[in-house]
Amino acid sequence: MNQIEIDNKRKSIINTLNILKKITKHLTPPLIDRVIKDYGKDPFLILISCLLSLRSRDSKTYLICKKLFEYLKTPQDFIKVNINKIEELIHGVNYYKNKAKILKEVSQTLIEKFNGQVPNNEQDLLSLKGVGPKTANIVLSYAFNVPSIAVDTHVQKLANQLGWVNTTNPEATEKELKQIVPKSKWSDINYY
Repeated sequence: MNQIEIDNKRKSIINTLNILKKITKHLTPPLIDRVIKDYGKDPFLILISCLLSLRSRDSKTYLICKKLFEYLKTPQDFIKVNINKIEELIHGVNYYKNKAKILKEVSQTLIEKFNGQVPNNEQDLLSLKGVGPKTANIVLSYAFNVPSIAVDTHVQKLANQLGWVNTTNPEATEKELKQIVPKSKWSDINYY
């Protein structure tokens, strides 16, 4: 792809994002925005929200997060309670039994390897059970203000349909988008 093609795609992407920003103002904000509004930019709660949201609807996950965060808000809280209590609190999200195990293990790992703190880099985030590139990028973007492109099935499909990329997997999509989207707009890609 030559520089003129890159510049044209960049302009198209920026225009599309600006249009989407205007027409989505009245919609319910995504899960992470609602969690941040309620609990602040707590990296741990953002991470837990992301893990719960995988293969579950935001509307349902948000209600589960509110219930869960009444009782458990830190890695220490999660490792102190029985797995059955976590299952009970998150019952309603898809794969809740598996997710309860993941939340418990992630909490333990954060305490043992990261002094109870969510790491602020992709490599360490990816070392956590259940955390893939999409979740890592959402945590980096929302919790640490690190420009990131979180590619899920929707971003993968739409970026290809709009002709922004010609890829077959999320990793390739992320890589290509990073080459053509201005860094200041990276975090907007998944949001819109």
